[in-house]
Amino acid sequence: MNQLIISSHDEFQTFLGKELGVSDYTTITQDQINRFADATLDHQWIHTDPQRAATETAFKSTIAHGYLTLSLVPHLWDQIAEFRNIKMMINYGIEKLKFNQPVLVNQEVRLRAKLHSIVNLRGITKFEVDVTLEIKDNPKPAFNGILVFLYHFH
Repeated sequence: MNQLIISSHDEFQTFLGKELGVSDYTTITQDQINRFADATLDHQWIHTDPQRAATETAFKSTIAHGYLTLSLVPHLWDQIAEFRNIKMMINYGIEKLKFNQPVLVNQEVRLRAKLHSIVNLRGITKFEVDVTLEIKDNPKPAFNGILVFLYHFH
């Protein structure tokens, strides 16, 4: 994987409409699912009870919380692009997010990103990134949507 290195708004703007990259795969473990359930107080059995999920669901295993998969974005995004010369960065919003496919325990996922739009707002770069969370060996992604960020370059 070749990580992009971006140091300015003008440099980043050259990627408009282009794929920015793809992260490495990361495995979703039952321990990670359980810790996420503890952190969010969402202990629905489909996530946390492997024996029940094996017998009572079509998946035959537990599945990751949709928001757990979304929470991996910062880690995976950092594998795609390194932003230098940044004073501040803000997660600004999410648009058109759709969870398409559940991620089963022990499946591997990776993030694919494309620069959808970019604008300079008086020195702050606002950009939108089309993202897809791919599931290894599955043609249907876990989710796709548009993430909105604000980056303030020095």
